[in-house]
Amino acid sequence: MKVSIEGMSCGHCVNAVTEGLKAVAGVSNVVVDLAAKQATIEGNPDAAAVKEAIEDLGYDVVGIE
Repeated sequence: MKVSIEGMSCGHCVNAVTEGLKAVAGVSNVVVDLAAKQATIEGNPDAAAVKEAIEDLGYDVVGIE
């Protein structure tokens, strides 16, 4: 699953999103790319739960593939 995220601007943002997504049920691994504004998620999480976790951190989800 790839998630496009707006609002990340630094390493702290990357760490916050990474840790937030690791807490979502079904996520086995997360790689957040600040330059691409994207998180790549391995596993089988619920897309709505992923979106909610990111938005709860204060970032905007602009797309999920």
